[in-house]
Amino acid sequence: MMIKKLLLMLTMLLSMAAAWAQVDVNKADAAALDSIRGLGPAKTKAILEERKKGEFKDWADLQQRVKGIGEKNSIRLSEAGLQVNGKSKDGAPAKSSK
Repeated sequence: MMIKKLLLMLTMLLSMAAAWAQVDVNKADAAALDSIRGLGPAKTKAILEERKKGEFKDWADLQQRVKGIGEKNSIRLSEAGLQVNGKSKDGAPAKSSK
């Protein structure tokens, strides 16, 4: 029983750490992109398909190439931890690492 509780706690801690992690749109796999609040399977697939054509240069490039990611959505995604080339969206508050 104790081992099960320890494994459960470890799993919870790891999932919480993943939720706070920064995810770069040019490096992340589908699971990492799906972990970003506001990205679901369809948007993740669209990002990965566009990325096959070449990496995203910046947030404007991501917004132009992926349907449904506009200015407001970009700010929300950046707040949730998404980055493009290691950069958060201008105008998005920095994500706290509490």
